Amino acid sequence: MFLAKVYVTPKPAVNDPQGVTVQGALHSLGYAAVKQVRMGKYLEVQIDAPTKAAASAQAEEMCKKLLANTVIEDFRFEVVELASAS
Repeated sequence: MFLAKVYVTPKPAVNDPQGVTVQGALHSLGYAAVKQVRMGKYLEVQIDAPTKAAASAQAEEMCKKLLANTVIEDFRFEVVELASAS
């Protein structure tokens, strides 16, 4: 069993209104040093696969097909093996 930790963020050229809003809020709270905020999403997906390579291939396919809109978002992921219960 493997765990894919997936990070999805807007591409650099894509406007990020949520990030701009959070940046403004941070500035109003006194964090003037904050120069940019980009909002994204984090997902954890458990994958039952025979190998880490197979789990990674499935995670990449899931990102491309559903988890990320590859036109406007970038994604990256890491796959770790979960400790067995026995």
